[in-house]
Amino acid sequence: MTDWLLVIAGALVGAPLRYCLGVDAKFRLHSVFPWGTFAANAGASLLLGFIAEAAADGDLGARLHLLLAAGFCGALSTWSTFSYELLTLTSARRLTLAAGYLLLTVCAGVGLSFAGAAVARAAF
Repeated sequence: MTDWLLVIAGALVGAPLRYCLGVDAKFRLHSVFPWGTFAANAGASLLLGFIAEAAADGDLGARLHLLLAAGFCGALSTWSTFSYELLTLTSARRLTLAAGYLLLTVCAGVGLSFAGAAVARAAF
């Protein structure tokens, strides 16, 4: 199987999962805050931190890295939707909520990446 097919295979799972998280969060939470996108980005950051650390230690094969990191995590996380939702909150003059979304997403993403790496170090 060529590398790009592995990326596509991972994306075939990651993209629908991201969509379902967004729909489910809107349905269940009835919140203006974009919890679905936040959850997708946070989860992808945690998993990608784990994958990056496992790959650095040589415990994760190159093909599995393509499938999980580039494919699954790449499709699960979404910078464009995050940016759009941030713009929408700002345009609606929900500046405090927009600032909170920005800070929470960036801090959680970076923090969870490090947490995922720490878990991988402890596991391997």
